[in-house]
Amino acid sequence: MLAWSIYLSFAGALLLALVPKDKPALARWLALAVAVAGLALSVAGFIAGMGQGRMIIVDLLWVPSMGIHYLLADDGISRVLVLLTGLAAVAGILFSWDIEHRTNEFFAFFLALIGGVYGVFLSFDLFLLFVFYEIAIVPKYFLIAIWGSTRREYAAMKLALYSFVGSAMVLIGLLAAYATSGSHSTSLIDLGHANFSVGFQMWCFPLVFIGFAILAGMWPFHTWAPTGHVAAPTAASMLLAGVVMKLGAYGCLRAGIGLFPHGLDPWGVSFLGVGSWRDVFAILAILGIVYGALVALAQTDFKFVIGYSSVSHMGFVLLGLMTLNQIGMTGAVMQMFSHGILAGLLFAIVGRIVYARTHTRQLADLEQLHLSKRLPFAAWAFVIAGMASMGLPGFSGFVAELQVLVGAWMVKPWWVAAAGVGIVVGVAYTWRAMQKAFFSDAPSTPHQLEQDQEHPLAAITWPEVTGVALWGGASLWVGRSPRSRLATIEPAVQALLAGGGQ
Repeated sequence: MLAWSIYLSFAGALLLALVPKDKPALARWLALAVAVAGLALSVAGFIAGMGQGRMIIVDLLWVPSMGIHYLLADDGISRVLVLLTGLAAVAGILFSWDIEHRTNEFFAFFLALIGGVYGVFLSFDLFLLFVFYEIAIVPKYFLIAIWGSTRREYAAMKLALYSFVGSAMVLIGLLAAYATSGSHSTSLIDLGHANFSVGFQMWCFPLVFIGFAILAGMWPFHTWAPTGHVAAPTAASMLLAGVVMKLGAYGCLRAGIGLFPHGLDPWGVSFLGVGSWRDVFAILAILGIVYGALVALAQTDFKFVIGYSSVSHMGFVLLGLMTLNQIGMTGAVMQMFSHGILAGLLFAIVGRIVYARTHTRQLADLEQLHLSKRLPFAAWAFVIAGMASMGLPGFSGFVAELQVLVGAWMVKPWWVAAAGVGIVVGVAYTWRAMQKAFFSDAPSTPHQLEQDQEHPLAAITWPEVTGVALWGGASLWVGRSPRSRLATIEPAVQALLAGGGQ
């Protein structure tokens, strides 16, 4: 069933490429229909898989000479992330409803990217996963380079170069694993049982982990992320933060930790408390949490605030992975879902609802506009999304971050204390942006008052209301009843930690 989410997305992309350019309405509705169908399949797959372990969807021999299979499967981790992708696809199209420039091409690239993301999350063959991973890179380059704004060519190229450098590192590690395993198979299931030597894992693990973590925005390889977010059109920003960064984190979990668990073993020596790759990457994750929050606090561009906050929140994902215990890693997967929902919603509010009407992202300019009175829907949507992102109980962010922090405390309590600095600063930058953009008491100049009267802001549209309700409802749904999501993820994490979760 879930395999059709891939096929429908690519078929939709092909159909949209053939839609006449003078029929933008047809392109929009066709793209929305395909995305809704993909979401329906992801919901059905999630429900059908509740209480189930790994299930093989398709297993066909693809390249016999190398033992490469077209192997699609799903477990609790995959099902949650496929559901996130379905939500992101529908919301992204709703918030791109006003695209007029080369509309059919925009949605064709959009659905091609979504198809690649679905493919990554469902691939259980190492080579197939890498193919879908690379497929997802190409559309996002064009989405930014053609439909982006601020320094779009620079941002698109920077993102592509970082992605390809990371991909090269991953490819070297994966080829080494294939050659060393002796199994003549690229199946993650077979390679997960390969007897790799500890020495091999010690050098191959960081190579693969860093290669994937670049796309996850790990400090100090994060600099593509804020630049790409700011330059990208709203839907592309939502996809970058919502699902594309999750591809990197998923690769770290499925290929890095899943195939080379002994790469995280202690080295036998310790320098300043750092005695394993686990310590190294946990510290980098914490630095990302704190650094991203501090830089977000200093930003004057509204979209840069959200861009750096994404770096900070992705640090919690990587920290959760480095706990190597069930509660922390389950929290990391939950944080992937939660951050995807909430970051996507924040980018939609800033990039589509606010910027499209005010034509500015500068907080100093927005202070003069008193948007809480002129755009109350946007103001209160941002309040809810911002507080949920901070970890307000009742929303998905609280459940996810709590799981990560408890898992981290079980390993080293000082990790939690250090990450707590980022949480406190996160509250500060969120409230600062909220106050400046929507609730400022700065007096308007006479010229500004005249402009406000002569040029009222456009009314909120039905696609915007629907998109906000979809994202916000999903976060509330997880936060109010997290047990079903945790029950879906936990068995897959347990199997992976036991060495059989590939």
